[in-house]
Amino acid sequence: MRGWATRSLAAAVGFAPGVVPAIVEGRFCSATAAAQLDACRFEVREDFLTAKAVCINVSDDEERNECVDEAEAARVEARALCREQYAARRDLCGEIGEARYDPGFDPADFDDDFTDLTTPNPFFPLAPGHHWEFAGGEERIVIEVLDETKLVEGVTCIVVNDRVEVAGEVIEDTDDWFAHARSGDVLYCGEEVKDFETFAGDVPALPELIRIDGSFKAGRDGDKPGILFPIAPAPGEVHRQEFSAGNAEDVIRILSTTYRYGVDPELDELVPPELAELFCSAGDCVVTYDFSPLSPGAFERKYYARGIGRFLETNPPDAEVVRLVDCNVDPRCALLPSP
Repeated sequence: MRGWATRSLAAAVGFAPGVVPAIVEGRFCSATAAAQLDACRFEVREDFLTAKAVCINVSDDEERNECVDEAEAARVEARALCREQYAARRDLCGEIGEARYDPGFDPADFDDDFTDLTTPNPFFPLAPGHHWEFAGGEERIVIEVLDETKLVEGVTCIVVNDRVEVAGEVIEDTDDWFAHARSGDVLYCGEEVKDFETFAGDVPALPELIRIDGSFKAGRDGDKPGILFPIAPAPGEVHRQEFSAGNAEDVIRILSTTYRYGVDPELDELVPPELAELFCSAGDCVVTYDFSPLSPGAFERKYYARGIGRFLETNPPDAEVVRLVDCNVDPRCALLPSP
């Protein structure tokens, strides 16, 4: 009888049968993951049918058949990704628990003057005029704290511009909106993402906006803020940094709060020793494991120093390193070693 009732309830509210039992049992995180799996499958079907519509209008028989084959291959790959994302979300539920994700966001709990913070976060300095420059491979990344604020759900957020260039051309220009809790936690409240590409033959050769994927804003379409960096990180803690279902789901896990080079070979992987020695000789750097269920298997380690903030990102799966090459937040910025 319960099974029949559950199926009827699922049909009535539009959920797949697997979602409602999890809700009834209070497994809200797992229910969310199951609902997102259904959404992903519907999106794959929609994308496949759209691709078929495109293929129908290809006149050449060989090209049309090739188009259909590619559409089918893309569908198979996308369905596999849906399953992998579901597994990653379920694994995350095992770490953060089954409660609903509905964090408090009361303006009274946040600073509104970024020149006079109640409890400055030593690992995430935020003041107008601060800037950091990173280099990795062909990329150059410039991060600037602007003298601008954004009001998000009544909370005053500072605007931080994050610009990525390759060979001098802008490929991404993002405005992040960070809130600073009076407790010292830094919250991620949204971002406006703009991805660009420059095409040969254009006169003048100006970057063209091609995507805004990943943009979100707390309070819009169910999006919610997350803890970008806590005031008192502890090894093993896991925090959602953002929650925009199917769009932006970054997560942070604290790996170490006592990092210095030469103690843990795993955390030393890809770390430039001279950079770690400059910032972490006291053994008080923080290392995080950053990942997203949207990209199963991918992760980065990020390294933070007191008074500096993030100074290094490593991507072990791809053996990539992005390191700090310039900043103005601390006297040690003048001592940064060359890459």
